[in-house]
Amino acid sequence: MRKGKGASAPARAPGETAPGGAALPLAHRVTLNDIAAHAGVSRATVSLVLRKSPLVKEDTRQRIDQAMADLGYVYNRRAANLRSGASRTIGLVLCEIITPNYSQFTAGIDDVLDAESYVGFITNTAEDAARQKRVLVRMQEHGVDGIVLVPAEETRADALEEAHCGGLPCVLAQRRVEGFPADYVGPDYAAGMELVTEHLIGLGHRHIGFIGGVRRIAPLSERLSGFRKALRRHKLKIGPIVPCPVLDRSSGYAAARDLFAQDNPPTALVCYNDIVAFGVMLALTERGLEPGRDVAVVGCDDVAEAGLHRPALTTFTTDPRVVGREAAKLLLRRIENPSRPPEQIIVPPRLIIRQSCGSAAPGRAPAPTVGCSAATQAPKARRPRRPSPQALKGSAGT
Repeated sequence: MRKGKGASAPARAPGETAPGGAALPLAHRVTLNDIAAHAGVSRATVSLVLRKSPLVKEDTRQRIDQAMADLGYVYNRRAANLRSGASRTIGLVLCEIITPNYSQFTAGIDDVLDAESYVGFITNTAEDAARQKRVLVRMQEHGVDGIVLVPAEETRADALEEAHCGGLPCVLAQRRVEGFPADYVGPDYAAGMELVTEHLIGLGHRHIGFIGGVRRIAPLSERLSGFRKALRRHKLKIGPIVPCPVLDRSSGYAAARDLFAQDNPPTALVCYNDIVAFGVMLALTERGLEPGRDVAVVGCDDVAEAGLHRPALTTFTTDPRVVGREAAKLLLRRIENPSRPPEQIIVPPRLIIRQSCGSAAPGRAPAPTVGCSAATQAPKARRPRRPSPQALKGSAGT
């Protein structure tokens, strides 16, 4: 339909192109003066609200918040950062982002950052120390206020110094780096391994092995320390210790398969983490041995699958969300006071008893048909069952 002579042209959104190719002017950018006028207060009062000052009354704060919402105001954080010299951003550098518990660990960090109006940037080093160095430098180039670092394998103190981490607020989490004077937050791996080993001893086991662990990372020595401490307390011989090249299901499967092909295998196995334990139980099942009846199996971490596995896995929780929260809090304290002495926060473990160890009265050897066999001879194998390739898939651990 043709428009009349005096008809108005249709409205266009800001930034659209007018006939003839000329750009229309952008919409007016909302300023603090606009908000002040809309709320009936001074510009200085609006500024105090944006800075979260306690000097503003609650009803005035709500009126200003409503004015900002009505006008569609978005705080220009970048400009504020330039004025203050702080970015209110934190770098989180993970050694292997696909590790199951790191989702909870990251969520714990974000809980604290969100409450304190910080934003986190996450990067992955894939257990590559050279890549880690590049990532740390880039984090600083982007102006982060501090870093939470889960160190990659073979991380050395001098490498972190070369990446200038010594001059930036930095908290190590989950893994220590010997010789690097930084704040640290992590689980008590030694106490956790001591707990699960004591549990096995209480069930009557005297021949206990250990499967998993990469010699290049600190948590292995911590775990082995707790494992050995419990055995020595009861004057028991330390059973076979089988490392794994990778902390995943396939490595646990291969280690247990080879161990149980030998004479006199253990009656109980302590595994480096839950993922390795799942692979171990697959290997036992293939040999016709039932985890929780013929051989006891325990893990570490209490990942989500541990309680749903059959049999459900006895393990200890490392509370990754708590570790994440404590790491973020410690980093913010370090940013606030860079000269404070280094601090360590160790999160205690909790034993989670399920079906993978069977049951018996504490301090009494279980009967062969109830709970796990504690006999010195190898359990009699039943017809082997081979697991599917899909069952061997799994993520690496801490």
